[in-house]
Amino acid sequence: MRFLFKTDYAQDIQLARHGGHLFWYGLLVLLLLAAPLLLTEYLLAQLTFILIYGIVGLGLMLLAGFTGLFSIGHAAFFGVGAYAQAVLTGMGWPFPLALLVGAGLSAAVGIVVGLPALRVKGIYLGIATLSFGFIVEEVFARWESVTGGNAGKTVGAVKMFGWTADSAASFYFVCLAVAILATFACLNLLRSPTGRAFVAIRDSEISAQSMGIHLARYKTLSFAISAALAGIGGALYAHQIRFLSPDQFNIIQSIDLLLMVVIGGLGSIHGAFLGAIFLIGLPQAISSVKDFLPETIGNAPGLKAVVYGAVLIAFVLFEPLGLYGRWLKVRTYLQLFPFYRKGLFKRQKAFQKSDRLR
Repeated sequence: MRFLFKTDYAQDIQLARHGGHLFWYGLLVLLLLAAPLLLTEYLLAQLTFILIYGIVGLGLMLLAGFTGLFSIGHAAFFGVGAYAQAVLTGMGWPFPLALLVGAGLSAAVGIVVGLPALRVKGIYLGIATLSFGFIVEEVFARWESVTGGNAGKTVGAVKMFGWTADSAASFYFVCLAVAILATFACLNLLRSPTGRAFVAIRDSEISAQSMGIHLARYKTLSFAISAALAGIGGALYAHQIRFLSPDQFNIIQSIDLLLMVVIGGLGSIHGAFLGAIFLIGLPQAISSVKDFLPETIGNAPGLKAVVYGAVLIAFVLFEPLGLYGRWLKVRTYLQLFPFYRKGLFKRQKAFQKSDRLR
């Protein structure tokens, strides 16, 4: 019996459920490692942006997808990490230390936001975070001695231990390493009692409180972790873009980040990166089809916003689980074929609507 207990415990702590996961994720890592050899410099830069936004998406996914707290001011934490990295590396700090301090500063700001937000929820929490985003953007513009104000601030390359990431490929590997570490950290967090407390709060605050979960503590912790990951993404963004200005962290950026996790699939780690692919890939797709559209449509201002809005409405109406939910349906279809039944997903959707706790 003791041997069985140890075996069951060892299986319980495995991140991969079966050998197929190890194979496919291993293949994905190999392809990512080979990306600098397979892609042009422009495509490699786009892949780097996907990794950066994926890290930010992980934090917002923890907050919105797993804790049920929506933020419309997440660009503020993104900007705090970016400016902290720019200032500290400009003072000669090594990259890892500046990254950790920037993440800690973003987490502290997240706690400042999280504490007043404990008394509000839903649309009122969104308004509170939105207001905070406006305040932080104004601080970036007015604190010229630190941020450079509207004139902007330049950022150097990554430097650590005598090595400089002065090429697109070398910085891509830095972002890849940070993204992998952040993903493993989130996976382990969600499997811990803390992560399960987040999910319990999302499903039903009353039920979670009845089980002894301290709502204020875990909500604040969720804000802090989410802000720290956003700060890490902002630090990498600063080195990638090499120039910072306050208008890069405005309300539009916050809406883009929220749109990213909603379309990627709320409540899934995969959804953070699928949403990042969508966020970076859609503008490229729009640019590529502009030449085939009528001139009045292709050159119309606000085309990107219209397409974003239409896609968001389509996902909310027809695929609430986002891109990851669509992938789950395709995978289930392939697994059950030819025994797939047409009404399977409709019945599953009706069950989720009727039996989910609120």
